[in-house]
Parts: sequence; structure tokens; C-alpha cells
Amino acid sequence: MMSAPLLAAALALSAPTPPVAPKPPAFVVVVDPGHGGDQDGALSPGGVKEKDVVLQIARRLRPRLEQLGARVVLTRTGDIGVPLTTRAAVANGLKADLFVSIHLNSMPTAEGRRLSTGVETYFLSADASDANAAAAAARENADRLAGEPLPDPGDPVAGILQDLEQAAALAGSSRLAYALHERLVTALGSEDRGVKQAPFYVLAGARMPAVLLEVGFLSNAAESQKLLSAAHQEKVAGAIAAGIKVWREAERRR
Repeated sequence: MMSAPLLAAALALSAPTPPVAPKPPAFVVVVDPGHGGDQDGALSPGGVKEKDVVLQIARRLRPRLEQLGARVVLTRTGDIGVPLTTRAAVANGLKADLFVSIHLNSMPTAEGRRLSTGVETYFLSADASDANAAAAAARENADRLAGEPLPDPGDPVAGILQDLEQAAALAGSSRLAYALHERLVTALGSEDRGVKQAPFYVLAGARMPAVLLEVGFLSNAAESQKLLSAAHQEKVAGAIAAGIKVWREAERRR
């Protein structure tokens, strides 16, 4: 017959191990692959759609950010339409630490498509930095779902910019934009088209640092070939993750 101490030890060994609470994420990122559904975005000379390429990049980015301890939420995981106004709202609802919208650039003229390459990085402003920034915002803002309400046509972001919380987020957005832009240009060996500001509807309302990345020109024949390759997409994803890491480290020191 087993003694009382031995019985107690045996029962203790056979008892189920209490579940360990999952470690909370170090930070939360909402990654927004632009366009989707009926909204194709830019087209390559061969007819490849921006919406498909940016989703591939977002999927490659996700595990890299998870390795940094992030919880990563994509605004879309397939070819579906998501209202522009919903995308930042997803980030607000999750109380995300940052919002990154990924896009590919294009030019409307044959000469522009032949000559234009490189990386542009944007954060929100009521006024565009230059004519190219205004054109980029107009292209992206036109990408609305049927029935999606329009922001105030007089000044789509003026009311938001008056909010102190949003003003703090915009300061963080500027720092995030420069951190990401520097890594993208360096890693990709791309033309540096600068960090700019423009009234992008997809960024309006985000209550955390938020940026829109134009990581290359899908309309340019040579650059589109790079953007369609898995190796180049991995470089893009790696550069974005590296920029986020640098930005977070700098923010903690502030």
C-alpha cells in the first residue's frame, strides 16, 4: 500500500499543468495592403495589379514583425474591398501602435512611365508637399468603394488636425516616415523621391503614427519586374521591418 507522502507526490505529478498565459505582444501593427476587390490600383506593363503585389508584400512583412514581438493585423488578407475610412478605424479599434499602408506608384503618361522610378513615403497633411504628392493623393483618394461616404470636400483633414491627440500622432508619423524611407531607399537601391505630406483619406483619422508607402513604380517596365520578384518583395518587407524596429527604439529613448 502506498504511503500518504508517496501518494501525495504521485497525485502532484499526475495533476495537469496549469495553463501559462500567453505573453502580451510588444506592440501592435496594422498593415494595410492598398486597394482590393474591385479596386485594382496601378497596373504593370504586363497587366499585373497593384492590389495583388502589395498583398504579397504585406504577407511577407507579417512574420518579420512577429519576430520582433508584434501582433500584426492586416486590413485585408485576400482580394476583398475595404472602405478607405475603415482601414484606419481598424487600427483605432485595436489601439494599434502604428499603421502602415503599402502601395505601388504609377504615372499616367508614356514618358512618365518610362522615366519614373523610386520610393516615396507619405504622412498626413491638409496640404500636399508638391504637385506629385497632390497627384498621388488624388489617385489613392479616388479609390473608394461604391457608396462609401466622402470626407468633407472643403478640407478633408482640417478638423482632425485640430485634435491634440492627432497632432501627437502626426509628429510620430513624421519620425516613422523618415525611419522607413531611409531603410527602403538603402535596402532597395532605389531612387530617393523623398518623404512628403498629402491629404490621404486612408490616413485621416488614425490616432497613432501612420504612413503610406509607395515602394516603387509598377508602371515602369524595369522596376515592375523587380517588384514582381519574390526576392525584391522580401527586401521591401525586410526594410519596412528594420525601419519599424529603429523607429520603436528611438521612440523609447524620447
